[in-house]
Amino acid sequence: MSKKKREFTLIGFPLSHSFSQKYFSEKFAKEQLFNHEYFLSPMEKVEDLQKLIAGHPNLAGINVTIPHKEKVLPYLDEVSQEAEIIGAVNTIKIKEGKLIGYNTDVYGFEKSLLDLLTQKYQKNTVKNALVLGTGGAAKAVVFILKKLGIVPILVSRKKGKGDLIYDDLDTSIFDECLLIVNTTPLGMFPYSDSCPNLPFHRINEKYHLYDLVYNPEKTVFLKLGEKKGAAIKNGLEMLHLQAEKSWEIWNEK
Repeated sequence: MSKKKREFTLIGFPLSHSFSQKYFSEKFAKEQLFNHEYFLSPMEKVEDLQKLIAGHPNLAGINVTIPHKEKVLPYLDEVSQEAEIIGAVNTIKIKEGKLIGYNTDVYGFEKSLLDLLTQKYQKNTVKNALVLGTGGAAKAVVFILKKLGIVPILVSRKKGKGDLIYDDLDTSIFDECLLIVNTTPLGMFPYSDSCPNLPFHRINEKYHLYDLVYNPEKTVFLKLGEKKGAAIKNGLEMLHLQAEKSWEIWNEK
């Protein structure tokens, strides 16, 4: 008797940049999980979530990406304590008809970031960090920075959304923030020429630049930082880590 089919999907819009379907499809093939399927669900409006679930009775898990990490919260029956504090969800487990939200970005980002910070120094010397963007991904980044004792300073294009706007950065405050994390889609394929408006002339070998974007492998943001001697890292390892954490959650009894 064949096992019941288990389906998994990714919601967000657009999804042309996503790695999830390839990652999980290859994982299922490698582990001979022939009754498992991962597909993409491009979704402009989060309200369409209920329609998606109704049309896929074998759906066991959902990954959530831009722009729904925060918007999806009211549609969930339960939210993990961590995700509730952060205010953003990137993983949903469907159990006995209930939607339970988690944030695995925090797990992936913390492990990946610590690897970057110890590339040059045995001990982390970073005290302050600029976080570019104020969306759902930024919330997970802020949560981990605070956990590590690093003060996050949010940078936004518009006044009032973050602590600073980009025009405020060409000052001494930039010199005090040796970690810069890009949580925006700037530089992501196919708009690979775009880049956050930073005073790159102030960057030196003491800096660490982390870009959540992973396609292309080196964004303009990372290339300009590397040219000035900074340690750099993209978001691919974080993605792998958070994906495996999602898989662990979906398979917990």
